[in-house]
Amino acid sequence: MEVKTLDVGNFLAHIDKQESPFERLSKCSPTQLKELAANIRHRILEVVSSNGGHLSSTLGAVDLIIGMHSVFDASTNPFIFDVSHQAYAHKLLTGRWNDFSSLRQFGGLSGFCNPKESPSDYFIAGHSSTSISLAIGAAKALALKKSASMPVVMIGDGSMSAGLVYEALNELGDKKYPMVIILNDNKMSISKPIGAISNYLSQILTTSIYQKIRDRIKKALTKMPDSATYLAKRFEESLKLITPGILFEELGLDYVGPIDGHNIELIIATLQKAKEMRKPVIIHAQTLKGKGYEIAEGRFEHWHGVGPFDVSTGSALKSSASQSPTAVFSKSLESYLADESVVGVTAAMPSGTGLDRLIEKYPQRFWDVAICEAHAVTSMAAMAKEGFKPFVAIYSTFLQRAYDQIIHDVGILGLPVRFCIDRAGIVGEDGETHQGLLDIAYLRSIPNMVLFAPRDNASLQQAVAFAYHYNDSPCAFRYPRGSFALEEGIFAPSEFKLGQAEMLKSGKKMLLVGYGNGVGRAYKVYQALSAEGYEPSLLDLRFVKPLDKNMLNQAFKTHTHICVFSDSYYMGGVASALLECAAEENIKDIQFKSFEIKDRFVSHGNTTLVEQSLGLDTAHLVNEIKEWI
Repeated sequence: MEVKTLDVGNFLAHIDKQESPFERLSKCSPTQLKELAANIRHRILEVVSSNGGHLSSTLGAVDLIIGMHSVFDASTNPFIFDVSHQAYAHKLLTGRWNDFSSLRQFGGLSGFCNPKESPSDYFIAGHSSTSISLAIGAAKALALKKSASMPVVMIGDGSMSAGLVYEALNELGDKKYPMVIILNDNKMSISKPIGAISNYLSQILTTSIYQKIRDRIKKALTKMPDSATYLAKRFEESLKLITPGILFEELGLDYVGPIDGHNIELIIATLQKAKEMRKPVIIHAQTLKGKGYEIAEGRFEHWHGVGPFDVSTGSALKSSASQSPTAVFSKSLESYLADESVVGVTAAMPSGTGLDRLIEKYPQRFWDVAICEAHAVTSMAAMAKEGFKPFVAIYSTFLQRAYDQIIHDVGILGLPVRFCIDRAGIVGEDGETHQGLLDIAYLRSIPNMVLFAPRDNASLQQAVAFAYHYNDSPCAFRYPRGSFALEEGIFAPSEFKLGQAEMLKSGKKMLLVGYGNGVGRAYKVYQALSAEGYEPSLLDLRFVKPLDKNMLNQAFKTHTHICVFSDSYYMGGVASALLECAAEENIKDIQFKSFEIKDRFVSHGNTTLVEQSLGLDTAHLVNEIKEWI
């Protein structure tokens, strides 16, 4: 029978307006599904090359996601994507083809799954390793509702490194809630394919005949003498040794794979059999990162997340003239490596934190411990106790995942672990799950913790120097993504001294207090106000813990209006610290106004547009201050 080529426009019109992806895809031939996959990859490349976003992993997951929607109805079976940066094909199949051009743009589609955006997105996801826990909760709820539906999970091999996954698998192996877990292995970090034997076993293991025989053997073993039972179990274990699923089998879970994650017919057949099994099944699918875009195919970290680029060459369309804070931090830290006590760690973000070069040069002293922020912190606590100088380089949003360890393993003993907090503040297109706005609030309350922040690249070098020499307690310094708001060379760099602020400009009545990247915003406001005849003072707070109480006391007595600028949340932030100080020192007759971010989660989009929406652009700030005074 002749197979008609797929009319993608008509196909998607049906999905958007009349039918669910499941209803439509289940009627398609394998040839049509392959054509759909090619069109989806083309659309992803078209948009990501223009807007930036995650690329290689999401291209690799297209066939798996088409398979999921061909076998399961996402309107009744929760689709749960771990991290969800690989779920662009899911967005395109669930009514967002035309809107996809707004991906990661202000007011447009999120780069991650989010139920606020579509009912097809079961849960928000931006941090890794939450999917199986979520699936267990969903499965429990479905069981209580007496529903025949089951969760369908996609999790990458990188996410399997985090402890939360194994906490969930431990319960799942005991309770046996029905669900299908697709392990998207795009780095071959768990196992390598074992050829025809493995493919054969993968298909055999899901057949109803095999399952019935296996169940009967298990029942028979309970009635056999111990010696016979032992021999039978040893035989079964030897069979498992030629498959890579021993770990999952030992946890009590059925394992299938590895299968070819780009063979749509095999994917659908395997998912269908797993669906019929009505138990927890892990399908190990091997995929190629960047599939369909030859330049990005393979294990290239650069193509995981990209800015706008030329599709024909793969070259970035934009280049920054100045060094990023991440690069400055990396080079500054490297200047202290003659001291062999300096060590460092990151959690799955070697290039993002600038430690990749150091890991390559000094593999015995710098480590990437995968997506294990808690482990990273605790292991460095022990190294600090042994007399080393550990630097923990983690994004602000991911450091949240190690909060207990910062308190329990570092803070209580006052161990000199240095926390280097990258991506602090508004991070732009990654949005709500990645904004680095909480670290001041969640670290300031920890006893023994010292918090400070540079205002530009030159002072970032001084911050690294202070952290290197400071050995009395844990400390943390923060710096933004991309670039500082303050241009280089405006103020001469000066040495950080514990608990000392720096008065950059002396004026009258009005005091503009900046912390970290907030100094740049405060300076722009200072310039605008000065041009209109005002004479504000400008203070770089430098340390939010401990505060420079001597300088603040003097400033509070000579100024009546205090404006606070920091890329952080208002509650528990910099203004809160200053208000506490004023109350403790019994300072009266002054007024405070914080331009920190109020009680809300900040959406994704171009950083400038996001700041404008929050009223943090210079024009808005100046007008608000003038009205206030």
